[in-house]
Amino acid sequence: MDRFRPLRRIQVEPEAAEPPAPAAGPGADAEKDESPAPAAGLLMGAKVRRRAALYRDCKGDYIGIPNDPCLTKILSKQGDNKVLFADKVLKFTQSGKMKRRILVITDFALYLVDPDADILKRRIALAAVDKLCISNLSDNFFSIIVPTEYDCLMASTRKKEIVDVIVKAIKSTSEYEPEVASSNRYLFLVYP
Repeated sequence: MDRFRPLRRIQVEPEAAEPPAPAAGPGADAEKDESPAPAAGLLMGAKVRRRAALYRDCKGDYIGIPNDPCLTKILSKQGDNKVLFADKVLKFTQSGKMKRRILVITDFALYLVDPDADILKRRIALAAVDKLCISNLSDNFFSIIVPTEYDCLMASTRKKEIVDVIVKAIKSTSEYEPEVASSNRYLFLVYP
């Protein structure tokens, strides 16, 4: 008996990820809505996706901004009330260290808040965002390119949702649409 040979043969067939079937209701014969699924958007087919992220529902506020008085105070001082997205992310510094931050996206700006001290670290106007860079791989890295300031390299498990929300927010406030670059190699400017 060969000890390197398994005793049983195991055959594994890959399962195809299928979207959930729509429920047949009274209006099933009506004209179908051609809007994509919540997770299917700008990046569908452009990059490798994790299986869990294919048909994930997009919630938006994962922190509960209305329940946090410090964050609501920061946003009200800046004049923003409508929160489109809020979640915890990892921001990479110039030296490569990781810092925990809360990313809040509103109608007009991006906010990076220190969760330990509840201090606003950076405010980026959406009009200043020129380009969003993501990798083709199923990793969590993305960067926000701001030509007038230094760029942000961040990591989040919800990077696809973040990119979608930023692009939709910029489109709604102006007719400009930022470029979304999907590549395994991109340049960004770190804080001098």
